[in-house]
Amino acid sequence: MKNIYKSKNYSNLITDLSSLINQGRKAAVRYVNTALVITYWLIGRRIVGFEQKGKKRAEYGEALLEKLSIDLTQRFGKGWGLTNLKTIRQFYLTYSKVIQKGHTPCDQLPSRSSLRKSRTVCTELQPISETLSRKLLLSWSHYRLLMRIDESFKQDFYEAECIRGNWSVRQLDRQIQSMLYERTALSKRKLAVIAKAHKKPIILKPEDEIKDPYILEFLGLKDEYSESQLEDENEKQGIGKTI
Repeated sequence: MKNIYKSKNYSNLITDLSSLINQGRKAAVRYVNTALVITYWLIGRRIVGFEQKGKKRAEYGEALLEKLSIDLTQRFGKGWGLTNLKTIRQFYLTYSKVIQKGHTPCDQLPSRSSLRKSRTVCTELQPISETLSRKLLLSWSHYRLLMRIDESFKQDFYEAECIRGNWSVRQLDRQIQSMLYERTALSKRKLAVIAKAHKKPIILKPEDEIKDPYILEFLGLKDEYSESQLEDENEKQGIGKTI
């Protein structure tokens, strides 16, 4: 019986199981990231819709965000501060183009009668999650960094290359700080410059990705970590740097 565990078949079984576990972990992280990003996009849309109420103005945006911050923090704990809500609102305004008007029944704010019906987050996400998940392919930490870039065309460049190269947040920050866009634009060998940027990718383990402080806050697990750790992570990811 002991010889079975030393056989090639058993070795192959361990390899297969390890591969399944790794794939499952990666999928779990991907699903959490996707749910977080889609949820924030929807929250941003609701906030903007409530502010504007169909008009092209938002007279009390700051006061609304302050009130929402207080109430959401009371219900869900950390992660719903004024700064984060501003970022979520800006995220929707920046990436609202990913869903064209009229594509889904969720484009309008719900009526009072619809709010009386029992609805879940899954019900809310279902009509547009497929489209959003095809368009919003990066993590919240990636998008926070991208939104610090003023020019939309430069944003689009880094986002596309980040997706293509499966860059970590640190890699994305490094390429922005090294002015990859400008170097590519000025070079006569543009493809060579971009190809060099995609060498030596940093492969993150799923257990490291799930420790992203924004994921922990979103899942209500942030209490296990200090605020200084969140600030340290922001610094590592390039959040707060001038671009």
